[in-house]
Amino acid sequence: MTLIQLWLLFILGTQILHFLGTWKLYAKAGRKAWEAAIPVYNAIILMHIIKRPKWWVLLLFIPIINLLMFPIIWIETIRSFGKNSRLDTALVLVTFGLYIYYVSYVDTVTYKEERSLQPQSGLGEWVSSIAFAIIAATIVHTYVMRPYTIPTSSLEKSLLVGDYLFVSKFHYGARTPMTPIAMPMVHDSIPMTKKRSFLNSIQLPYMRLPGLQKIKRNEIVVFNWPADSLKWMWNDNSGKFTYKPIDKKTNYVKRCIAIAGDSMQIINGDIFINGELSVMPVRAKPQYYHDVILNEGQRISGKSLHERYGVREGFSTNNGNYNLNLTDKEAALLRKNPSVKSIIKRIESIGRYDRRVFPHDAQYPWTQDNYGPIYIPKKGETVELNHKSIPFYKHLIKEYEHHENVTFNGDEVYINGLKVTNYTFKQDYYFMMGDNRQASLDARFWGFTPFDHVVGKPVFIWFSWETNAEGIKNKIRWDRLFTTVHGDGKPRSYFFYFLGFFALYILYSHFAKKRKEK
Repeated sequence: MTLIQLWLLFILGTQILHFLGTWKLYAKAGRKAWEAAIPVYNAIILMHIIKRPKWWVLLLFIPIINLLMFPIIWIETIRSFGKNSRLDTALVLVTFGLYIYYVSYVDTVTYKEERSLQPQSGLGEWVSSIAFAIIAATIVHTYVMRPYTIPTSSLEKSLLVGDYLFVSKFHYGARTPMTPIAMPMVHDSIPMTKKRSFLNSIQLPYMRLPGLQKIKRNEIVVFNWPADSLKWMWNDNSGKFTYKPIDKKTNYVKRCIAIAGDSMQIINGDIFINGELSVMPVRAKPQYYHDVILNEGQRISGKSLHERYGVREGFSTNNGNYNLNLTDKEAALLRKNPSVKSIIKRIESIGRYDRRVFPHDAQYPWTQDNYGPIYIPKKGETVELNHKSIPFYKHLIKEYEHHENVTFNGDEVYINGLKVTNYTFKQDYYFMMGDNRQASLDARFWGFTPFDHVVGKPVFIWFSWETNAEGIKNKIRWDRLFTTVHGDGKPRSYFFYFLGFFALYILYSHFAKKRKEK
């Protein structure tokens, strides 16, 4: 049975449960019993019975949001028939709505057409306000904008560890949740615990709302890490693999250096797209490890390296020289220091098979600095399947294109029992890399990122925190507050503009309130 068939069966089951539990209540409210059996229409009629706005029906069909709405609807339903006590509320909640069966079939109740919709206590009003605040925040969080933090240095100097981002869901099209039974506004685990925050036994088909744009080459993108385990990385068979639904896989942020349909190659650390050197955006700061050899008897202080040359990663060697993580611009500046004898960029040469590197096949003795060429699959494009191409696409066909019955033997490929010699891709793929080129776990190690794994586009840094700095004032990176992620030129902080706008809003609200009171 397919995922869609299972989901349709689940919907049918919930409709049957709803009809059996409420048809008598519909009749007591002056409606026809059959109205409880018609999907969607029954929800509209129920809103009329409980005296709530019809637009609530939309919330009942939005994954995750509906989990928050169902308890509210259960409570409103029993209160419409006079069951207002705290015990009634507790019973309908702990029985997941099944208490309504008791109210309908066993208890003697009367429809309260003129009941008050106002909370009967301060606590009730507080709970109601909190519930709808959570619903509104979840809608924004799921479909509009979501906060993220940068946990690793893979995009170091472009994005820093401790940057807090707002990520747009609507630029590439908001992806509807595929895991409908989950805690709102958390990812894969319950805060302060290691417990899963979701049930993966029920899954929705992948769907995405229309977006404003397609992913552009060299844009920074947030996505769910396709591997999300060591099983598919470096052929690890240690049993550390744990299945997660797509939308609950670990969130990653990288630069999309190649889009669907591109041919990509890395030569001595430089990226070539379709045979031409890729020009990075002005704000991109690719960096590599360099051996910095000093003149005899010379030293450069760590403070000087940090303040004058912007060095954030590196260490000194036993002979007083340095291994530093530098951009090409920083390396060129450091070469002018009279204490420096020479600077050599560390590049892993081609020809040595590195089992960590995708496609994890000895036919391709690539390294992280000399890699490819590799074709990035595009929706609708067809590739030939043979022993040369199979290492690139075997995992893709089975896991990302969802063909469960796939076997490979030399040049022979069987999909669902049928021998095939080529394959046409069902979705676009991307090649994601970090700007910290030699300290980034990225596509060079796991391969392609499918479009259905894409979360959104980082647009704004609202806060930035330097953990290793001393004092609160120094820990906050003031120049990064309220800066844009993409764009030309040096990032510009709009923090004080925001403070000014906020102050004007407070003043306006104050005088508007005074005028209204008069």
